[in-house]
Amino acid sequence: MKGIISKIVICGIMLGAVSSCTEEKKATLTASRLNPTAFDTVINEKPVKLYSLRNANGMEVCITNFGGRVVSIIVPDKKGNPTDVVLGYDNIAQYADSVNSPSDFGSTVGRYANRINKGKLIVDNSEYQLPQNNFGHCLHGGPSGWMYQVYDAVQPNDSTLELSIVSPDGDNGFPGTVNAKATYKILSNNTLDIVFEATTDKPTVVNMTNHSYFNLNGDPSTEGTNMILYVNADNYTPADSTYMTTGEIKPVANTPMDFRKPRVIAETINDSTFDQIKNAEGYDHNWCLNTYKDGKGDDKTVAASLYSPKTGILLEMFTNEPGVQVYTGNFQGTGVKCKHGIKYPKHVSVCLESQKYPDSPNKKDWPSPYLNPGEKYYSHVAYKFSVK
Repeated sequence: MKGIISKIVICGIMLGAVSSCTEEKKATLTASRLNPTAFDTVINEKPVKLYSLRNANGMEVCITNFGGRVVSIIVPDKKGNPTDVVLGYDNIAQYADSVNSPSDFGSTVGRYANRINKGKLIVDNSEYQLPQNNFGHCLHGGPSGWMYQVYDAVQPNDSTLELSIVSPDGDNGFPGTVNAKATYKILSNNTLDIVFEATTDKPTVVNMTNHSYFNLNGDPSTEGTNMILYVNADNYTPADSTYMTTGEIKPVANTPMDFRKPRVIAETINDSTFDQIKNAEGYDHNWCLNTYKDGKGDDKTVAASLYSPKTGILLEMFTNEPGVQVYTGNFQGTGVKCKHGIKYPKHVSVCLESQKYPDSPNKKDWPSPYLNPGEKYYSHVAYKFSVK
């Protein structure tokens, strides 16, 4: 009897596997070869799925409402070939596994993107202790920040996705109940346009961003240091060995931080004679954008750009924010299999994160991240793709 039961169980498992394979074959894959059914699940009692946005030019952006993560971006290269230009995973299980496959791939970060020194926050003369989840500092809103929460999703049309989240008072130690919204749109000129909005019932801080890892080469199995970077900034904010801003604002002139003229990243990324690069093992710094003046950002002028000579794909970034964090995948190379089974090497990608300067709550002279009741937080970033 025991042998019969074992055979029934084994057969059942085999039949289930065959059925699963058949269903996977029948599933309509996205242009980036993602299987939407691999993202269908329930997390924290909320449904999770993969949403696909498209325009008439063949551009496609796939986003999961778990963490508001951009999973893939398909744009044409110089030969017209559809090319996925962001890193990520091809299933929800890996995104949700913060232990074995930790990442902020493509996430909609909140409540506060980047770092807050030692997790110390003073709001309205009251001090709050936030989680210290990165070298003793609070990073990206804490270990259970919004990138690990499920956003409510509404897709009003083929090219738009609206994601919303309610962050309760005390969430990861932050004061105030915050209602936040991120609207992702694909425009007709192959731009991924993102608007972040938020309100609060109590004084707090808000600093949202998108954390996509861009590789414009079409081959994320090799380093991306051949890409050409431009940053429209005369100054940057130096950081110490724990990646925390020191409070200084220094000129980029005559340093490896100067990208005011487009330059191949490989020229300077391994310059160990410059402490900022040596400490970070590459770039992981905030630049003070020239497009931000007198408390207002010009989101019609290019703030930063990235170009691949291999594919001819040019990415131009526009934002109303005062800063951009440029991160060159210094912590990649872990050996974890990612999208389509590829293991990403170190320095495979570049992040261009629009933001308030890191640790702005503790740097009084820097652009303010504070949000009060009756005010509306508004942040805009656009990533325009073209072929050069």
